[in-house]
Amino acid sequence: MVDYTAACDTHDLEVPKNFNFGRDVIDRLAQDEKHVALVWCDKDNNERTLSYADIASASNRVAHYLRSQSIRKGDRVVIMLPRIPEWQICIVACLKLGAIPIPCITMLSKKDVHYRVQHAGAVAAITLSSEIVKFTSCDQMLRARLAIGSTDAPWDDFSIISQFPGTFDSCDMERLDPAIMYYTSGSTGQPKGVCHPAQSLFTWRYSAHYWLSLTDRDVMWCTADTGWSKAGTSILFGPWSQGSTVFFYDGPLEPKRRFELIEKYQVTVFCAAATELRQLIRESVDEFDLSSLRLTVSAGESVNPETLDAWKALTSVPLLDGYGQTETLMTVLNYPGMSVKPGSMGRALPGIRTAILLESGELKHTGDEGELLIGLPNTQTMLRYWNDPVKTKAALLTRNDQTWFKTGDHVVQDNDGYLFYRGRTDDIISSSGYRIGPQEVENALIEHPAVRESAVIGVPDEERGEIVKAFVILNDPNAAGPQLVDELQKHTKATTAPYKYPRQIEFVSILPKTVSGKIQRQLLRKHAARK
Repeated sequence: MVDYTAACDTHDLEVPKNFNFGRDVIDRLAQDEKHVALVWCDKDNNERTLSYADIASASNRVAHYLRSQSIRKGDRVVIMLPRIPEWQICIVACLKLGAIPIPCITMLSKKDVHYRVQHAGAVAAITLSSEIVKFTSCDQMLRARLAIGSTDAPWDDFSIISQFPGTFDSCDMERLDPAIMYYTSGSTGQPKGVCHPAQSLFTWRYSAHYWLSLTDRDVMWCTADTGWSKAGTSILFGPWSQGSTVFFYDGPLEPKRRFELIEKYQVTVFCAAATELRQLIRESVDEFDLSSLRLTVSAGESVNPETLDAWKALTSVPLLDGYGQTETLMTVLNYPGMSVKPGSMGRALPGIRTAILLESGELKHTGDEGELLIGLPNTQTMLRYWNDPVKTKAALLTRNDQTWFKTGDHVVQDNDGYLFYRGRTDDIISSSGYRIGPQEVENALIEHPAVRESAVIGVPDEERGEIVKAFVILNDPNAAGPQLVDELQKHTKATTAPYKYPRQIEFVSILPKTVSGKIQRQLLRKHAARK
């Protein structure tokens, strides 16, 4: 982007009446059989390279398999896979069929999986053979079960897809047809199913164009996990809409290894959470040739100005922060060629209208602090929360015949239109780029026989942005001690996704509450800040 104002003035979004990502992006690019779509490797240096033609034929076979199991347009399919090529292949297969993929991380617990299958009414699941056990309680709800790795009935081994044709007639998807669903944590209750329509999958290309500035000559590496919407936009829909090659690494976070891979695979655009970048800037890069790298971006949590400066000094490459939500995807960004203000999320993506909702109820655009609103209709915003009309309605605000989506995030907008993040209006914890609902952790803790009551908040952490802290009331106060802290942490890891466990636990005798019995988390945050 050379000129932000000019880009906004000339931006013309025309969403096709029918759009099927699998047909209209993947199959189109597959016409060039040599065009590389994906380069994958793992921690043991196993490698695979797949062209767009390879992705097209493999996804066609998976689509045929799903159809043979009576999976149809509109059916929900849980895809719980790690960072392996089958993740992209299976999502594209669902899109071609018109089924609704639900990407999930493999760290989910059995209870997490059961909730998603039941809540979404999912009728098919694709996972690793080692993860099948997590589907035991909901197995009878499924019509199709596909596993990567050796398995027994009723699960089918992924190798079965070789029996099906490599061509497939993809279905038409109208703009508002449900196309994909992500589960995101809420501050209260269970995770919400965020359902996006086909037009979202088309529109997400614009952040890849304006923010990532991707072309068919780029190699894009985003380290987000497979269940997060950021993975969808920066590993799949964004880069492939631009014809870019995606690098996909299945391995642990090892700072030196990150730079080795950037050099080896000639990565041009790198995307990582602030937590990861704060570890990388401590590494020496003298031994690496990073000349291929031209841009680094981050999202999921705010990047502090010190990290921005340190990354530029280390790599000679700009680091551009961005803001988005599962419901809206990337909406406020810093762009190549535009001045960066330290600490700012950037400016609204061309085509996005924003406003600030003050506590007084007034709508403003500059100067004051308030809740960030996204103007509707907006083609990249969610269709609805699945099976939850009450929460869907609560997320909307109508003023003077204009409807807005309420992000729940407090921001300040300066006179130049730059937005600065100030915090959540709800109690979501953002830790290492993962969104954690406090009630999910509280629900896990209360299942332990030693716990009478608990309250969970996020507290600042230099490495992770925030960490989970639990205030716990015990049935027997005399049981408090380091041994019980360790036991409760292990219990939480076993009960819910491990990344949600409380890294800090404080035993208390009372929790602050309102007269109606609601926990006053703000008072707990103040208490934690004083310690």
